[in-house]
Amino acid sequence: MEHIDHILIVDDDREIRELVSSYLKKNGLRVTAVADGRHMRSFLEANSVDLIILDVMMPGDDGLVLSRELRAGRHKAVPIVMLTARTDEMDRIIGLEMGADDYLAKPFSARELLARVKAVLRRTRMLPPNLQVSEAGQLLSFGQWKLDTTARHLIDSDGTVIGLSGAEYRLLRVFIDHPQRVLNRDQLLNLTQGRDAELFDRSIDLLVSRVRQRLGDDAREPTYIKTVRSEGYVFSMPIEITEAR
Repeated sequence: MEHIDHILIVDDDREIRELVSSYLKKNGLRVTAVADGRHMRSFLEANSVDLIILDVMMPGDDGLVLSRELRAGRHKAVPIVMLTARTDEMDRIIGLEMGADDYLAKPFSARELLARVKAVLRRTRMLPPNLQVSEAGQLLSFGQWKLDTTARHLIDSDGTVIGLSGAEYRLLRVFIDHPQRVLNRDQLLNLTQGRDAELFDRSIDLLVSRVRQRLGDDAREPTYIKTVRSEGYVFSMPIEITEAR
């Protein structure tokens, strides 16, 4: 039976919930809508979803708190599209830092939201375009880290698992599959996102910062991802490939 993508909407505005739900359903998606984080947690305890549309400004736990919580738990791989009435760039950056895969400011058209949802789902399920792909089911080892390409998470030297968002995993894969090669921001944007997403300045710098944090890399004297002034970034560690067990 053909899989129908299941979208979870978390927004305290009933009108938006109803409008978005109706539009997404008309376009072939399965939709569940809840009003707050409590109902989101309750639903996710017993159900799985393909993508979460998460409002930032909500009473109680806001979208930033919920996004961070999702990224730390068993739903860490589920892509997130954030909605907010705020339009300031710093708010968008904070949203992405908390694990969102895309960001849409209110007011928005349902058609644009649908396009972004489809783009995020497509990016999540596809390796970046033009990427030299390593075989699935491998551990890519570098320094004190291993990247599990099946589970899409990092494993440190003590065996501790570090979760990655979809965007973080894609960026790290680009670096690992292109070691010792300087990649500029345009190349990284294209390799990680393709040409179907509207991105803003600093998005790659932000992603690099997030991945460095996951790796425990000091931005001033990085070991893994080095900054090449006026050119871009380079992944400087050798890679060893082993089969995942």
